[in-house]
Amino acid sequence: MTSVLIAGAGPTGLTLACDLARWGVDVRIVDKAARFSPASRGKTLNPRSLEILEDLGLVDEIIAAGITHLRYRKYRDGRQLSELDPFAEPGPTPDAPYDSLLFVPQWRTEEILRDKLASSGVKVELDTELKDFTQTPDNVRATLADGREITADYLVGCDGGHSLVRKLLGVSFAGETAREQTMICGDVEVDRLDPNVWHQWIDEDGAVLLSPFRCTRSWQLQASCAPDADGRLPEPTLATFQRLFDKHARIPGVRLRDLTWSTTWTVNTRMVDRYRVGRVLLAGDAAHIHPIAGGLGMNTGIQDAWNLGWKLALVVSGRAGTDLLDTYEEERLPIAAWTLNLTTDRLNAVMAAVRKPGVGLERVLTPEGRGLTIGYPWSSLAGANGGGRAPDAPTATGRLFDMFAGPHFTLLTFGDVQAEIPVDTYRITDDNVRATYGIEGDGMVLVRPDNHVALTSADPRPVMDYLAALA
Repeated sequence: MTSVLIAGAGPTGLTLACDLARWGVDVRIVDKAARFSPASRGKTLNPRSLEILEDLGLVDEIIAAGITHLRYRKYRDGRQLSELDPFAEPGPTPDAPYDSLLFVPQWRTEEILRDKLASSGVKVELDTELKDFTQTPDNVRATLADGREITADYLVGCDGGHSLVRKLLGVSFAGETAREQTMICGDVEVDRLDPNVWHQWIDEDGAVLLSPFRCTRSWQLQASCAPDADGRLPEPTLATFQRLFDKHARIPGVRLRDLTWSTTWTVNTRMVDRYRVGRVLLAGDAAHIHPIAGGLGMNTGIQDAWNLGWKLALVVSGRAGTDLLDTYEEERLPIAAWTLNLTTDRLNAVMAAVRKPGVGLERVLTPEGRGLTIGYPWSSLAGANGGGRAPDAPTATGRLFDMFAGPHFTLLTFGDVQAEIPVDTYRITDDNVRATYGIEGDGMVLVRPDNHVALTSADPRPVMDYLAALA
């Protein structure tokens, strides 16, 4: 018997497992793959995801493995036309320390999360395929491909766009597939290119993009491709990549080599109508898939896990009632819908914009894509002035993010408020923090374990009532 069984060991499942493990939850994470993926796939982490990884104690390691402020170099007909850092503005601020996407291959993000999970005594169980499950009011019984069974209090499907968990639940995955919007991707090695920029050869009849990484010699290649007369797309082979590179880059003698991963990607825009059915929940691509514009797929999955982790931990430990799990869907389902709309809009915008020579993928970027404006003001968990992201700020004794880090609620008190509330409490005397949180006079700010504001109050009673209501 385990408390939580997670199906799928990608970034979503690993983030959830890491969070649950540090709450002391008995968790198992299984994956049907025989080995860990070597693919770069989702190659960007946005500022909000970096804040989550900081809370898990991983941000320094992952930033050291990646590239921030990657410059975009654009070409047309083989000639360089422009270059810019699309993350130059607004720069880091006291309330938002991360100001750029981090470019890092997904395999490295997963590796860092796996190492963190292993330090808690939990290892990913490879070659362990979920085949079926049944649930009762008391538990979930999962059947594996080899006939073994795992009984758990809860099952979370983090098993991707083709999620078996979602299919077995019978949850719809409504949306559409735009087969006319297709590209091929792969990881290759290449010499004689500047490894400090993202090369974007965008011509009227197609494009090739080569993005470098810091922690590996491989680059991620993305290429648009047209179907042949019979409607078939070219296979994403090294020969195909070389042919498209030669056509658009026009750099004689540059050879691509060592293709370690390749795929054909088609625009899919789909989402579920439910995140929870009894004791089974969905997260990440199992719940929503959308255009890659802005790189929000992996980030949205990580942020699903971050929202769910503390709630699941409190429920399985008996410190909160099961109704708390309903707020996961309440908060994250609207974010999935918003993400689908945003990425579809940005894909259309960049497809129109790149018709102009010298314009590149910077047109997909928006302030919203940083993830820092996402909040849940509509949520039943949002008390007075609650629901928004809890910003960072320097104080006389350290950063707020240092106070928030860890599996706990945090209470900030201002002025002469006296309260004996059983959560991590800090008395704040800094005017800049007052200004950041809009506190005048005496006041209190309760911050959730996922670093969103629960509520603000000048009186301890609403804070105590809020915490009591969770049970």
